[in-house]
Amino acid sequence: MTKNSTQATKLEVTRDDLYDQVWSTPMSRLAERYDVSGSYLARVCEALNVPRPPVGYWQKKEVGKAPPQPVLPPTQPGDQVVWSKNKPIVRPSGAVRQSRSSRKAAKARTGRHPILLGVEKHFRRTRKIEDEEFLRPYKTLLPDIITSEVRLENAIQIADKIYSALVNAGHRVLFAAPDQNLRRVAIEEREKPVGDRKYSRHSMGSIWSPHRPTVTFVGDVPFGLTITEMTERSTMRYVGGKYVREDSARVKGLRSRQLADTWTTEQDLPCGRFKLTAYSPIQGVEWEESWQETKKGSLGSMVESIIRKLTKSKRHVGELMIEAEEAAAQRHKDWEESQERWRRDEDRRRVEQARSESQKQLSEIMESWKLAMSTELFFQEAEKRIECLEDGRKNVLQDRLKNARAMLGSLDPLDFLEEWQAPHDLYETKYGDE
Repeated sequence: MTKNSTQATKLEVTRDDLYDQVWSTPMSRLAERYDVSGSYLARVCEALNVPRPPVGYWQKKEVGKAPPQPVLPPTQPGDQVVWSKNKPIVRPSGAVRQSRSSRKAAKARTGRHPILLGVEKHFRRTRKIEDEEFLRPYKTLLPDIITSEVRLENAIQIADKIYSALVNAGHRVLFAAPDQNLRRVAIEEREKPVGDRKYSRHSMGSIWSPHRPTVTFVGDVPFGLTITEMTERSTMRYVGGKYVREDSARVKGLRSRQLADTWTTEQDLPCGRFKLTAYSPIQGVEWEESWQETKKGSLGSMVESIIRKLTKSKRHVGELMIEAEEAAAQRHKDWEESQERWRRDEDRRRVEQARSESQKQLSEIMESWKLAMSTELFFQEAEKRIECLEDGRKNVLQDRLKNARAMLGSLDPLDFLEEWQAPHDLYETKYGDE
């Protein structure tokens, strides 16, 4: 990857900036700047609801006949407003990519909410599961619906009734935008949360969950929505290599001698009844409400009370959001202050370390100079004595003295001092007030 493409990958672009850029730079050149194709950048504009110049705009602009630049449409709650190459973009409504006209036609034909169009086949493309288990589709950008295969159609119908009712009440229902960091909470799937749990965090069971939560916005307050087929505790008998329900026709048809080689266990299995869980997807906001079907009451009959509850809870959850935002800001402030204290402590430590190392070095230099001077005194005494010797021995010792002096080096204390590093040479404090 080139340096420019690496910078483009890390660069975040706001919706306002992208709008300014697409109306000041041709798409082909702008796409090169971000190291993406022109068609992909067009999809980014669509995801961020940024109008872009029509075909032939730049040629008309050169001759002064370009159409006027449209205004940037206002955002709605839940819209993606920031894009970078390392983050996905919001896809058009509907789990399957379709043209705008085909999506409208499908909506008119099926009457379903846009994010439910075409999702059934994706739910059925599942990882291997046992009979009566929850579907575990490979696709992760799907509506937040947890269901068994036999109840899939019913689950989608319930979701459509709830989503459409929310839209009719003026509340958007969509996948959480990738730039908003909305979370999905853990969902309790048991109809009666008692005893052990097959799908607990530490067990072998697992339940599919979407890549991004499904949310509705009541005003500017987001609520996460999860539709879950609940589980019930069932007695299972191991017959023919797998577990089947104790009350199934297969088990009831077994004879006594056939039952002798089987055994039973208890398992949590989807029960066919659904639960809607609404929750706050904002980190730090603990709010959750659920509505469960019973043998006498369907989830579809609870839609009006669901919308009333969400509408009534808007103010309370909004206040919790403000509290969470203030708490997060305080935590960030505390963290910054702790980091500043750490930096100052580290600066003081390094100043003291530099001072200690400088003093040690100076002491070592002074000791080296003292040793050199004592050696020089030895050489001076030897030189005096050499002068009193006969020429033969005198010449030999004078050569030795010369070589020894050459090994000693400089005796000038200024030369020694120049090798010394003062404390500020080793480390310069970053805080002038200390």
